[in-house]
Amino acid sequence: MSLPRIGITLGDPGGIGPEIVLKTFSGRYTLPRASYVIFGSPRLIRQEEKNLGVSLSLRPWHPGLESAESSLSLREVEVPSRGYVRGAPGAANGLASFRFFEAALAEAKRGHLQAIITAPISKKSWDLAGLRWRGHTDYLSHFYPDAIMAFWSRKLKVALLSHHLSLRDALKKVRRKNLLRFFLILHQSLEKIRPAGLELLVAGLNPHAGEDGLLGREEVDEIIPAIQDAQKLGLSISGPLAADVVFRKALGEENKMVIALYHDQGLIPFKLEAHQTGVNVSLGLPFVRTSPDHGTAFDIVGQKAASPRSFIEALKLAVALSED
Repeated sequence: MSLPRIGITLGDPGGIGPEIVLKTFSGRYTLPRASYVIFGSPRLIRQEEKNLGVSLSLRPWHPGLESAESSLSLREVEVPSRGYVRGAPGAANGLASFRFFEAALAEAKRGHLQAIITAPISKKSWDLAGLRWRGHTDYLSHFYPDAIMAFWSRKLKVALLSHHLSLRDALKKVRRKNLLRFFLILHQSLEKIRPAGLELLVAGLNPHAGEDGLLGREEVDEIIPAIQDAQKLGLSISGPLAADVVFRKALGEENKMVIALYHDQGLIPFKLEAHQTGVNVSLGLPFVRTSPDHGTAFDIVGQKAASPRSFIEALKLAVALSED
């Protein structure tokens, strides 16, 4: 029986992505059995090996080669040879991190990978490189318009109605038709990885979930009708619940997931609870995509202080979801 094929991208070369990837595979960690493929630059990997005093045994990747034993291979990606900035955003950094992801995504679309794990990128680096996408999920949405940004940990699971938008633009998404579509796509995505599904708890938008319209009309006019529509279609969904209550109701409940209506509403409680162990998961795709729940950490680059813990959790979840 062949093992799942898991692609790994190095992330921004000026951030901690290369460090946490190399620490993961050179450390004494118990990793799930899989065929791991790093999408990166040999020169950048050698540089990070020198910085960390480690060495990886990497063999060239052959997409059609199946294996029953865990392996680590390299898919070389052509990137700029110079111009990288360590510890800060840069155009060369952005172009390299984008090309790593672009190459891995192409292989996943061909069916050569069951999952992709992405090390952190810098949205500023992508912007400096002239790229018009605001990160991994935004680029995925170009091919998969129904891609959903979600966050997964042992104690808390959160899905975001909108992600990298201004608050003004995010609020425009809170409409009955849009909400119902989101609920259905999320439910269908979760059924693929958990046949029994999850109970969905919808956060309110206004204080105290609007207090029956006294503190805002969105709950009455848009959110409650969408939830009722979804319930009629058989979804296990309830709310809207006041945002200062809903996360506590889901905390520690394995079969519950909170739907947050904008980015920070969901990310603040999630990162408070699971900053070191949380995983970013893209749902609504024909393959699995995960990433650690932190950024490039430019401020600690070169200090050998980056922890691979969240990246390892992302790796474990990617393999587990690929096997389901």
